[in-house]
Amino acid sequence: MRIEYHRTLIADTVRNEAFFAALKRAIVPGKTVVADIGAGSGLLGLMASKLGAKEVFLFETAEVAGVAAKVLKRNRARNCHLIPCHSTEFDGRVGADLIVSETLGNYALEENIVDTLKDACRRFLKPGGRVMPRAIAQYVAPVISPRFDDELKAWQRVGHGLDFDIAEAMSRNNVYVRALAAGDLLDGGRGAVVWDRLQLNADTKSTRKGDAAWTMRAGHTIYGFALWWTAELDDTTSLSTAPDAPRTHWEQLYFPLLEPIAAKAGERISVTLHSKSSERAGTHLAWSAAHLNAKGREVSRQSLDLDKGYLP
Repeated sequence: MRIEYHRTLIADTVRNEAFFAALKRAIVPGKTVVADIGAGSGLLGLMASKLGAKEVFLFETAEVAGVAAKVLKRNRARNCHLIPCHSTEFDGRVGADLIVSETLGNYALEENIVDTLKDACRRFLKPGGRVMPRAIAQYVAPVISPRFDDELKAWQRVGHGLDFDIAEAMSRNNVYVRALAAGDLLDGGRGAVVWDRLQLNADTKSTRKGDAAWTMRAGHTIYGFALWWTAELDDTTSLSTAPDAPRTHWEQLYFPLLEPIAAKAGERISVTLHSKSSERAGTHLAWSAAHLNAKGREVSRQSLDLDKGYLP
């Protein structure tokens, strides 16, 4: 059991306080029934109980459910009911006024939050009930710093006349969790584009596709793309993994290119992103980039796919 992972969640005060503030606004003491999907060690469910929820149903399928059971007992949370299975496997009735789920990854959808919440909203949520988070926006920005690209060039530095180009290509067909700074990004990240928006209380598909493009105001070399997200908890509170947002346990993602793009002022860079997530198959990601000259003619195009980065 990865208890250390759950410690990092408990240590993330930005995340915790954002959810606490949103839960406080959402819960009517003595009336609100809450379902906590992916409860982990039980923190959000206990927060809901502390804030006066009538009942709290906590769903957790991993081994940490055993820890949550002991934590709930230690805190005398008699209105909390731990259900040690995945919420999609539960056939009973819940009747929740509020569904809360912190099943977000560095890539927002990697823990299958879309299908999980779609099922929970359909079967557990009362008419007029609420879900938290209720929406996600995914951002992308070009990376102009070579420092991440340099890591992937380790294959070129083997020396002794040996050629590891095939292995380097596999490394580039991968996605990397990295802490990016504003200086790593085109225009300091100010030109970040939303490539995907989704509601989590609607019939949202877990397969996502989006595009973004930038016209260069000055010459830059583009080494890849950075991704991050913002999760909207309610009208007042959001969580963000942006490089300039308050630090959380999440970081940004770096999507490499096969070859850096040397773009001149007036030229255009575009990226298309594909994502597909499921409980059975995990998360599949693919991305392609195009370089267009000032007249709109394509100079180059390259496509990458996470599947190409895995060993068979």
